Amino acid sequence: MMLKVLTAHTQDLGGFSVRRLLPHQAQRAVGPWVFFDHMGPAQFPPGEGINVRPHPHINLATVTYLFAGEILHRDSLGSLQAIRPGDLNLMIAGRGIVHSERETETAKQHTRDLHGLQLWLALPEEAEELEPEFIHYPSASLPALTLQNVRVRVLIGTAYGVSSPVKTLSPTLYVEADLKAGQNLALPEGVPELGVYVAAGQLQLGEQHLDTYNLSVLDSAYQGELVAQSDSRIALIGGAPVGKRYMWWNFVSSRKERIEEAKLEWKNQGFPLVPGDEQEFIPLPTY
Repeated sequence: MMLKVLTAHTQDLGGFSVRRLLPHQAQRAVGPWVFFDHMGPAQFPPGEGINVRPHPHINLATVTYLFAGEILHRDSLGSLQAIRPGDLNLMIAGRGIVHSERETETAKQHTRDLHGLQLWLALPEEAEELEPEFIHYPSASLPALTLQNVRVRVLIGTAYGVSSPVKTLSPTLYVEADLKAGQNLALPEGVPELGVYVAAGQLQLGEQHLDTYNLSVLDSAYQGELVAQSDSRIALIGGAPVGKRYMWWNFVSSRKERIEEAKLEWKNQGFPLVPGDEQEFIPLPTY
């Protein structure tokens, strides 16, 4: 068994930094997953917090999951949804969508924490130009189980004998688990590509040490057990690769020319507005 260990680099989102694991110079994707940000843990004083102005996406799906805090999602479909710990937001950009991520007015009045993961899925070629869609999955709708006293949640896909209701367009896996020091968790079976992200703690996999904030990608369908060296929180991501994808800013596509079209469309303000958040937007980058 060989592991490719991806270390995070810090990315400034404008007043807020995240740890970015994908894309990585050593590995562009894990299965269909092409982007992975770890937000926080952070604490904001009153008046500060997440303030991501409207921006576009094409040919991908965003997946947001929080451990702590709250984010207010708005998009050009008219969606208005606060996501809270344990919930999952799925936004399928398809042929194009615009969204913003802000604080609620109530939240801004208090000191508060934020901690979570935001990932992007590349869509299979036949689904890249679907009509955009936003789906909110409340925490109670996502299956949870206990394996050898380890709390596990199957957020997307099928693992450990249970299946998530979250919509998928290609074989995809996303699992979250909390392990106490000394506890074991077997890796899920039958995943073509699998990555183990350590959001907190340290674990052992065979002879390999898995450290905090690293994403370890398995080179094969290795069937081993994770052993927690300390109290740990992990995310397992994977699935079937969807083929080569080009990425520029917020655009992901199997076709370079499609990204060029989206750049021009955003520059010319051809994307739809976000109801309730029409006054601001993130300009097209010049890099």
